[in-house]
Amino acid sequence: MTAQGSADVGTVARAATRIRQNIERVIEGKTEVIDTALMVLLAEGHLLIEDVPGVGKTMLTKTLARSIDCSVRRIQFTPDLLPSDVTGVSVFNQQTREFEFRPGGIFANLVIGDEINRASPKTQSALLECMEEHQVSVDGATYRLEQPFMVVATQNPVEMEGTYVLPEAQRDRFMVRTSMGYPTETSEIAMLRSHASADPLDDLEPVTDAAEISKLIQIVTRVHVSDPVERYAVALVAATRRTTEFTLGASPRATLHLIRAAKAAAALAGRDYLLPDDVRQLSGPVLAHRLLPTVEATMHGRDTASILTALVATVPVPEP
Repeated sequence: MTAQGSADVGTVARAATRIRQNIERVIEGKTEVIDTALMVLLAEGHLLIEDVPGVGKTMLTKTLARSIDCSVRRIQFTPDLLPSDVTGVSVFNQQTREFEFRPGGIFANLVIGDEINRASPKTQSALLECMEEHQVSVDGATYRLEQPFMVVATQNPVEMEGTYVLPEAQRDRFMVRTSMGYPTETSEIAMLRSHASADPLDDLEPVTDAAEISKLIQIVTRVHVSDPVERYAVALVAATRRTTEFTLGASPRATLHLIRAAKAAAALAGRDYLLPDDVRQLSGPVLAHRLLPTVEATMHGRDTASILTALVATVPVPEP
């Protein structure tokens, strides 16, 4: 590790600690989920939080947004939400006799997509260009989105009433899927004491801003990835395409997301280089939501997580 690289990743780790501690003033006992959100933010990815209602998905996203002094928009996805509500629409101005573009909810540094799978697939697809290319095309004109840009979407399990399954192309644009889980008894008691009398978000102040986040993202991009680790990441993703237990393997975008997420995880750990363990530990969160098990695998009680775990174990880990 170079002295300069060590100093740079130290800056990332210290900033992440400030943000994490700020979020933990509101979200009790969910350090791992908070670290995942910070990792995705610094890797320039998008985060999908899937869990049952009421466990704090939206509160986590709002607390993350409040901790960063940047533009924030929330989009409540409902069955009657239109694509133009997300991207924006051109409106004719009677005075100037010209069309004017009115930006939609996607125009912000941090976009909270609440219950994304309650909107129709047509409206969900309005996010595809925004998430991948950081731009919006409306009526032949292209509008760039603010940087940094991150979508944090929440969704209920597909078994819940009134939900739609996210299209494969939409899932593939989320770098990581995670879940909140139920709180521990201690955390739930602490939540009752802090949330019962007032909204804890009211007193929460930002601890960083968009300019600093952009600098941290640039530091993360400079984390070194050796050739063996690159080949290991490619081998992990390729294994999902060869198996007969998946009808849909992971895409090349998944490989890119895996490396970028691992770089951010290494920087958060204070390293300016990648280890094979960084890649292996993130293979589940980064790859699982993109994979579709076959009917035969499902009938034999094999779910995506178990198949992926078995596949990862078969891929040789590079020597140090």
